[in-house]
Parts: sequence; structure tokens; C-alpha cells
Amino acid sequence: MVKQYNWYPAEDKKRQVRTKKRTATKLRNGISAGSVLILTSGRYRGRRVVFLKQLESGLLLVSGPFKVNGVPLKRVNQVYTITTSTKVSTAGVDVSKINDALFKDKSARSKGRDIFNEKEKKTVSAERKSAQKAVDDAILKNLAADKTPFLKEYIRARFSLSKNDRVHTMKF
Repeated sequence: MVKQYNWYPAEDKKRQVRTKKRTATKLRNGISAGSVLILTSGRYRGRRVVFLKQLESGLLLVSGPFKVNGVPLKRVNQVYTITTSTKVSTAGVDVSKINDALFKDKSARSKGRDIFNEKEKKTVSAERKSAQKAVDDAILKNLAADKTPFLKEYIRARFSLSKNDRVHTMKF
């Protein structure tokens, strides 16, 4: 049975297109400055990183630190992280000047790739290197001062699951 309507709009009347409003991504519960996260995808999957802040784009700013486990300052979507209960002090870590513009590629790629002339090495900007060094020094100082046993070794170790691991019973 089809419901009958007494009024129908004119055929030439256009419907307004629905648009989604972009809102800032809400930070997941349990994630705060100094939280240790596990990356679940990308080049550094399985590595533990320290969360520093949420950027304007909604992505998370994380660091290994680079000297401990080789993970540089990086932007990560929070969907690809596992939150752990471990925390590291972020006292003295200044990330106020770090934003999304720091991670944009400034090389001229408007022409496209030149597959016959790809001998050029990608270089990291001096600004990014100095930011990495400043953040790493502060975190390493906090790791050394922390009383938690084997915290540095915990961050250095990779995370993986094997066949008989029961993820639903694990506490991260």
C-alpha cells in the first residue's frame, strides 16, 4: 500500500543538496599529552610513540623519540593507534610552534614524477630537524628522570600479536 499525498512539488523545483559540516575531530578518551600509543599501520606499525598534541587538522602529533626507536615527529590519524595506560612526562617539551604547515612538502612537484631522473634524495628541512632535536632532548630527559623501571626499553620494543593472543582480555 502506497501512501497518497495531496500536494507534490513542481517538477522544476530543485532540491537543496545535503552537505556535511566539517567539525574538528574529537580526541579519544585516554589520550592526553604524554600518553604512549601503539601505531597500527604505516611504515612504523608496531612501534610505541609518545603523544604530544592534537594539530588543527585533527591529526595527532607523535614522536618516538627518534633516538630511542627511530620514529620521527609525525602526524598520525588517531584511528590507527592503540592507546596504552603508560604515560611519559612532557614537562619542558615545547610543541607550540609545531603545526601542519611544518609537514607540508615544499619541493616543486607540480610537473609530476620524472621516473628516469629519480636519483635525488629526499632531504628533511632544517626547521623540522631543529624541532625534532628540541622535542627529543626534552622527552629523553624526562625518560631518564622517570622512576618507572624499563620505560625506555618498553618504548623501544615493538608490539605484535601472535596466533594465541586474546586481544579482548589484554590491558594496554
